[in-house]
Amino acid sequence: MDLKRGAFVIGLAAAGSVALTGCIQEEVGPGSVDTLASCEGKPNLSATGSSAQANAMLAFNVRYGESCPGKNIAYTSSGSGDGRVQFTSGYTDFGGTDSPITGDQLAQAQQRCNGHEVWNLPLVFGPIGMAYNVEGVDDLVLDGPTIAKIFNGTIRNWNDPQIAALNENQNLPDRGITVIHRSDSSGTTDNFQLYLETVAPDAWTSGAGSDFTGGIGNGFRGNEGVAQAVASTNGAISYVEKAYIEQNGLPAAQIDNGSGPVPLTIETAAEAIEQAEFAGTGVGDMTLDLESVYGATEPGAYPLVLATYEIVCSGGYDPETSAAVKSFLTVAANEGQVGIEGMGYVPLPDAFRDRLMDSINAIG
Repeated sequence: MDLKRGAFVIGLAAAGSVALTGCIQEEVGPGSVDTLASCEGKPNLSATGSSAQANAMLAFNVRYGESCPGKNIAYTSSGSGDGRVQFTSGYTDFGGTDSPITGDQLAQAQQRCNGHEVWNLPLVFGPIGMAYNVEGVDDLVLDGPTIAKIFNGTIRNWNDPQIAALNENQNLPDRGITVIHRSDSSGTTDNFQLYLETVAPDAWTSGAGSDFTGGIGNGFRGNEGVAQAVASTNGAISYVEKAYIEQNGLPAAQIDNGSGPVPLTIETAAEAIEQAEFAGTGVGDMTLDLESVYGATEPGAYPLVLATYEIVCSGGYDPETSAAVKSFLTVAANEGQVGIEGMGYVPLPDAFRDRLMDSINAIG
């Protein structure tokens, strides 16, 4: 079964769950019944949101059922914006989002949590690759300023001197660049543009946000649509999550972070995550200062990494929901991380997981 797909609802209680469980276990390998989770609380949780973490939620749900028999989460992959809205409105137990909940939505969510703080807890990391399709070019190298100029239309040809300077051993064709971007509102787009703002502020001046601001190129819906468009277009380039690059058999450019070219791998992305800093301090909200990741210049650190958050109430849940949310997140942060690199995600570093567990345990 091909698990690297777009929007779907995850639930192991439905018919066919045994076959689904088997498919996930093929992807992530055998699990363990050892768990730190209490496995208390209501049997069924609901969550909605980020499609970037949807495949990870599949794996987490399998581990949840293994560690806490009879427990299940129904996760609807419908986009980060919807995840924030559904949580704020009280329709789901927690939300999934590629960008932390802030501003007016945060204030509304605090009302939904009966006045308690709302926490953004980063649970899933996935590298974003620069997928390309250029006949005869196999080992493309790009850096942040060059990527920014490609996506704002300043650089329009593959043999442009700025690209050539990074690829002295490549025979770059005299071919126009076809920029592909997301047409839908996307956390992947937001993270990509935040990266460009961080590493190329002089070149990328159109801002960030969930909608593409570069003003050029052709838009396609979802990671899958973008990857397929690149695969079918000689001369194309786009930003795509790692799993979809691999699914479509596309090459991904190495990114020169200032210390030399770095390939897109789970290990190099983990190196950048190790540099992550937090906007706040102490136990609780874990909103990341992503400039510390995007701007990573350590040798071997791949800087273009997307973090997806679970939006939770720090308190204000009924006891059955609180216990179930804590149990699920505990499983996801621990045994749930086993094997997810096979799905294109980066397992949580130990020190990061320890801090995350402090926040999970503090949920009232």
